[in-house]
Amino acid sequence: MPPIRRSLPFLLLFALLALMPALRAGAQQRGPLAPWLEARAREHAAWVEDSTRVRSGPMGLWREWVSKEPMLPGFVPPTSLAPLIRAVEAGVVNIKAEGTTQDPLRGLARMSNTGSGFLLTPDGLVVTNNHVVARGDSVAEEIVVRLADGREFPAEVVGRDSSTDVALLRLMGQGLTGLPAVYLGDSDRLEVGDWVVAIGSPFELDHSVSHGMISAKERVIGVGPFDDFIQTDALINPGNSGGPLFNMRGEVVGVNTAIISQGQGIGFAVPINMVKDLLPNLRKNGQLQRGWMGVVIDERSQVGTPQQRAAVVKEVYPSSPAAQAGLRVGDQVVAVNGRQVDSYQQLLRKVAMLAPGTEAKLTLVRGGAQQEVTLKLAARPAQEVLAAMASPGNLGELGLLLRDLSPEVAAPMGLEPYEGVLVSGVTPRSPAARAGLRTRDVVTEVNRRKVKDIAAVKGALEKGAGSTVLLRVQRGDVQQYVVLEP
Repeated sequence: MPPIRRSLPFLLLFALLALMPALRAGAQQRGPLAPWLEARAREHAAWVEDSTRVRSGPMGLWREWVSKEPMLPGFVPPTSLAPLIRAVEAGVVNIKAEGTTQDPLRGLARMSNTGSGFLLTPDGLVVTNNHVVARGDSVAEEIVVRLADGREFPAEVVGRDSSTDVALLRLMGQGLTGLPAVYLGDSDRLEVGDWVVAIGSPFELDHSVSHGMISAKERVIGVGPFDDFIQTDALINPGNSGGPLFNMRGEVVGVNTAIISQGQGIGFAVPINMVKDLLPNLRKNGQLQRGWMGVVIDERSQVGTPQQRAAVVKEVYPSSPAAQAGLRVGDQVVAVNGRQVDSYQQLLRKVAMLAPGTEAKLTLVRGGAQQEVTLKLAARPAQEVLAAMASPGNLGELGLLLRDLSPEVAAPMGLEPYEGVLVSGVTPRSPAARAGLRTRDVVTEVNRRKVKDIAAVKGALEKGAGSTVLLRVQRGDVQQYVVLEP
């Protein structure tokens, strides 16, 4: 190609660049032409720069990277994982657990499990899987933990939770100081494709190492209500259970817990951030005492991004922690204790991991503006109580849970159907509790109006005047009037 033709693109570029100051100065007088020329100049500059790094194949069918500069800035291919493994393997332990369990067919049966774990603190707290040290309601009677240096210690269960398959152990005996505890990382920052290393004792092969990458996050595999697994192709086998999954910084980002027996290269780990939320609960209560805010959440698609979900408050239970903190219907919960929430399931997991009495800081979006509120979580009520609270018979402002006297409800109690409304629950310290109402009481009148179902009770309350409510209540063969003062 003649030199002049070869240099034409560069001459054109220099001409456009020389014109740019003048184009900017006269943009108002020249209309939309100046911005268009500026954009073309930038595109040409990018083309010239790219042409020094990329070469096209015949007919432009493919591209080749010819520059000595890295094609993927920030990517450094690993050469050897040996330094990382040497730094962290001392914190990985082997666990043997033995005891007896109740078998429904054979009666008492021997339980013998092996697994892995890791040292959480220098004084001997160890994290492992629940299924390593327990089977159903039966906890192993003898647990022996062997460190990487060969020392063995008996251990006891501090707390465990089958729904997340996490257990916290405490080593016992002499020499429990300065143990090689691991560091925990941030599993929320993991990305698909990040390198990870699993260390454990598969098939009792002590301190075996496998490596791979994060294959997926937030996997639901049907193990329990808090399914939120990290999927990895690092080889995980029986005996790896409870062992750590390390990132490339040497931090534990997951607890290896499950495999799919029919598949190869598919393993699962509990995210370490979930474990962090759970550990204080296990240490204090010995089991998962689930926190409760007192809201019903509606999961919606976010405007403009239907693939992303939002946790929006649909209902706030009266007198609940959420009500006392000022949450309202329509609030969108976007974070709990500074950690992002994108769905109902994430919100449920983050709150349920926190013990009752824990203060939780919620980040909300209300009316387009972001704000923070702090509430103290209560103990999660039993499922039947929650169902009652969500029913039309929940008069939260009075502290009453009511139920219609349908024939199915009335017959076992020897009552006539729809001759009043049954009190099925009374909230402690509520107006109903202060007035002495009890479960199995039957409300027959509200503010001097006879009632036969819950709809009639609500209608009578709406028509009532004043702040007090007058009820006529039948208790056994006795009828009496009761005054409720909200």
